[in-house]
Amino acid sequence: MSNLDLQPVPNLCGGNRRTGPVRDLQPGKQVPLGESTVVRRLLPNLGRRMVGAWCFVDHYGPDDIADEPGMQVPPHPHMGLQTVSWLHAGEVLHRDSLGSLQTVRPRELGLMTSGRAIAHSEESPRAHTPLLHGAQLWVALPAEHRHIAPAFEHHPELPVIAGGGGLSATVILGELAGAASPGTTYSPLVGADIVLAAGTDTRLPVEPDFEYAALTISGACEIDGVPLTPGALLYLGCGRAELPLRAGTDSSLLLLGGEPFAEDIVMWWNFIGRNHTEIAEARTAWNDGGDRFGAVHGYDGERLLAPELPPVRLKPRGRER
Repeated sequence: MSNLDLQPVPNLCGGNRRTGPVRDLQPGKQVPLGESTVVRRLLPNLGRRMVGAWCFVDHYGPDDIADEPGMQVPPHPHMGLQTVSWLHAGEVLHRDSLGSLQTVRPRELGLMTSGRAIAHSEESPRAHTPLLHGAQLWVALPAEHRHIAPAFEHHPELPVIAGGGGLSATVILGELAGAASPGTTYSPLVGADIVLAAGTDTRLPVEPDFEYAALTISGACEIDGVPLTPGALLYLGCGRAELPLRAGTDSSLLLLGGEPFAEDIVMWWNFIGRNHTEIAEARTAWNDGGDRFGAVHGYDGERLLAPELPPVRLKPRGRER
């Protein structure tokens, strides 16, 4: 999925250090995506740029698209990251410059690794179900893997953990409580969709060296005693061996975690690099229509051009590179 902001703000991310356990509740931002979809942008935000290698989270829906086109994101580029498509309702048709053509459905993993360069589009199929509800997430690639060849994976079957007290968890990426996703990862992390039945009061084992954050997809629950409803991100820090979870109603949440991402990165529009020059070169390569990102075939519409760069040089964490 693209960042469709016409004036995207550069985000200086990474260089994170381990913290102790915290309970930092951070509101999301309403952002239009295309003509008919509004998303809740939960990461990056003013209080938190990354959680492990997770660097971007949009939560959208549930939207009634019975008489609407639904998601319509034209061909656009990515570099230096992985995109994770995760649905609770609806379908998303993925096309990319590798020639991939795949419909992703609820609780199936659509995982695209941009590596050095890729382009893709995402759209609701012309014949689609009436509701669209899900999340789009990005994972930053570490230095030793950010120039690898692009790839796309579709995993319709993912491991599910049945915990005590009404908890069920689907492991989207990484490993949780001994269950591992088949999706390819390049740094220690985890992403899980956790369903809590009404009346759940339980504890989930987690990694003390990971930092974690949670966002509610539906319903309302308590994470380590903090009430959480859709539209906010709860940053939890590091240092926990287990995470208390409670729900008075049927609820679903995403748990994201990973080792703090120590590298400094620059994230602007749909690119992740290490300095201004890399971002500017990628922007020029895409807008000029060369071979670097390839072409997406079959999308009914024009590709999305990159906006103007900000008037100041992009640099990670205030240092010139």
